[in-house]
Amino acid sequence: MRTKLLAAALLVAVAAPAGAAELTKGTPELKSATALAFGPNGLLFVGDPLGATVFAIDTGDAKPAGAKDVTVEKIDEKVAATLGVTAKDVRIGDVKVNPASGNVYLAVTRGTGAGEPALLRVNRGTGAVEAVVLKDVPFAKVAIPNPFDPKPGARGTRADSITGMAFIDGRLFIAGLSSEEFASTLRAIPYPFKDTDKGAGIEIYHGAHGKIETHAPIKAFTPYKIDKVDHIMASYTCTPLVKIPVSELKPGAKVKGTTIAELGNRNQPIDMIAYTKDGKDYLLSSNTAHGVLKIPTTDFASAAPISTRITETAGVKAEKVTDLKDVTQLDKLDETRMVILTGKPGAGFDLKTVPLP
Repeated sequence: MRTKLLAAALLVAVAAPAGAAELTKGTPELKSATALAFGPNGLLFVGDPLGATVFAIDTGDAKPAGAKDVTVEKIDEKVAATLGVTAKDVRIGDVKVNPASGNVYLAVTRGTGAGEPALLRVNRGTGAVEAVVLKDVPFAKVAIPNPFDPKPGARGTRADSITGMAFIDGRLFIAGLSSEEFASTLRAIPYPFKDTDKGAGIEIYHGAHGKIETHAPIKAFTPYKIDKVDHIMASYTCTPLVKIPVSELKPGAKVKGTTIAELGNRNQPIDMIAYTKDGKDYLLSSNTAHGVLKIPTTDFASAAPISTRITETAGVKAEKVTDLKDVTQLDKLDETRMVILTGKPGAGFDLKTVPLP
């Protein structure tokens, strides 16, 4: 199983990431920062949907920072203090653990509307919230062709051009919407970057809606092997769970995902990870309405495809983790623990370490 700038901070380079020869020192001009993913040796990928660009940034953060829990109460206030604003001006869009160091990185928007992007990290050794300097750093970038350009009355926004990313075996997988006929898109971009293509269009059957969909964006996904075959496990609004073979994600392809579960209507998935506990594999998904759902993977290979309208839930079963509430982001910290961002706008947010359920 594969599971997966606005203030100064000191980042000491201790190792060069794979493909470092392709990086050029400079200042990445981010227009937004909504999705993060890590490659090897502290290489950070930043999704910028407003700029229709993905940046690869050498953080220089490849030295293990220890094995402490990561606990920061009122992290939105600490982020705001670091950026010189108030907590109400801060939105944390993504949280990812750097596997090379164990430090935790945050994609943040400051201000209302499109706002201004910033990257921060939580130092695992000290618990300090630090700004990630983006001046004179080694980086590379690649443009996303045909990003989603919403017309008046259309569903979705430009931010839906990049809804999630994951780095798998030398390729960066990017989910989002495009301006193609099959708007729902998965791209697989080799790293080091050269260029990208228009990706593969994704079609699914949405049981809760009772129809085939090609426009709905993937809201959360994670890589997972089913019978030793690489898949993307993807979740959409209202909440179908879909398996997509990685081998079919070729440029320009039209790929039909297989819906194996309907986990409940009137809900939006936020984040998803895969993990192993007591010798069994699970997916864990945070959601706006259904809380945190734990999904056993045992039946992923044999599950019958859902191809008719569903009024409630169907297919692979999920268990609600009732002691985890208001979880907006989650990521594995190690083989037994994860980091979660929990809270509500106006009430504050905490970043903390909890056992994998």
